Amino acid sequence: MNSDQLEGKWKQVKGKFKQKYGDLTDNDLTYSEGKFEEFLGRLQEKTGKRKEQLKEEIDNL
Repeated sequence: MNSDQLEGKWKQVKGKFKQKYGDLTDNDLTYSEGKFEEFLGRLQEKTGKRKEQLKEEIDNL
């Protein structure tokens, strides 16, 4: 999934990640166009998962 596809699916992804990872805040889940890698870095820090794992998880939502 590329960043354009993610933008179209973002509300769904955001809700599911908040449910699964309860310690994520709205600030952690703020996605800005062109900042996908930065966003994945924040998720990495909070979840302890690799970027590849997170991308796969997002793809499968």
